Amino acid sequence: MNHYIDGNHITLLRNGTEFFPALEAAINAAQYEVHVQTYIYAEDETGIRIGNALKNAAKRGVIVNLMLDGFGSKDLSKGYVQELEEDGVTVLFFRPKISPWTLKRNRLRRLHRKVSVIDGAVAFVGGINIIDDQNCPGNNAPRVDYAVRVEGMLVSYILGSARSLWRRISWAHLNPAHSSWVPKPVLPDTSLSMRAMFVVRDNVLHRRDIEQAYMRLINKASYEIIIASAYFVPGRKFRQALLMASNRGVKVKLLLQGRMENMLMIATHAFYSDFLRHGIEIYEYKKSFMHSKVAVVDDQWATVGSSNMDPFSLLLAREANVFVDDKQFATELRQDLDLAIDQGAVQIRPEDWEHGHIFKRTLSWVVFSLVRFILGVVGYPKNH
Repeated sequence: MNHYIDGNHITLLRNGTEFFPALEAAINAAQYEVHVQTYIYAEDETGIRIGNALKNAAKRGVIVNLMLDGFGSKDLSKGYVQELEEDGVTVLFFRPKISPWTLKRNRLRRLHRKVSVIDGAVAFVGGINIIDDQNCPGNNAPRVDYAVRVEGMLVSYILGSARSLWRRISWAHLNPAHSSWVPKPVLPDTSLSMRAMFVVRDNVLHRRDIEQAYMRLINKASYEIIIASAYFVPGRKFRQALLMASNRGVKVKLLLQGRMENMLMIATHAFYSDFLRHGIEIYEYKKSFMHSKVAVVDDQWATVGSSNMDPFSLLLAREANVFVDDKQFATELRQDLDLAIDQGAVQIRPEDWEHGHIFKRTLSWVVFSLVRFILGVVGYPKNH
């Protein structure tokens, strides 16, 4: 969907500390059907905790469907998957073939969305995988991430998306086991006053929906844009929209990952000089690993989801974001981002970047050129 609908309540969940108890409680209360779709599922304390909730739900007769990405969850043991299945959880892997020796587009298309729906009454959307927050190499602080708990009219759209993807992948696995449970229609509730929309990215009808939703907010921003993204390698049109916003007086702040996780992050630095010259503020989060994919515009609009601003999220992966038009929600998220900037980030100053990072600037363009080359190999335009 590409329009806001009324009649929702959206709750911001910060990190696994707030997300996992909320998800676990919803699964424990399930009576009919549970969908959990995630990129990474780790067999750690958190994964076992959520897994136990899924198994218990299945044992009491709830239909439990768990979809995992073949690459993101490649380390999940076959023994644990079998344990889940023996207790009644149906487990499907999205594109289980993960050969690293091919650049075929189909192998690079991953299930990166993190969507859960319980009884068609409550849904969770965000960037948090089923993995312990503390699972950060070389650091004691938890990774920074967000999700939302959704109630109201929007849930039926999220359920429809989850069921549609499940049907498609189960048919691909020659296992078309579908739920016969029919959810009750979600009736309007005047006590739920928030406007929101659920936006997905896939490789058929919704290739650019999330990016375009971002662009609409950027283009109508009047005074402030804050984007927090773990991987930030946006296309040319997206970069131009940010530059134009800054040029017309909008304060643009980027909160980016400051700890190196993979080579793709180096490509982010290719745009620093241009952004800084146009007055865009850049902050690198150093306290721990930042996994966030959120934004706030004008203290009124906000988005929380799974989509990074990089070619793999924008051009290849299945993603899902919730966009919210609500001043109180946007202000809450903005205050949390401000706190992250104040307590854990370092600002990149224009003069420091231009005079002290020659090697990093050069390397960033090498890596960015490599990313563009890979996109060309798999058949996507380099000027995206």
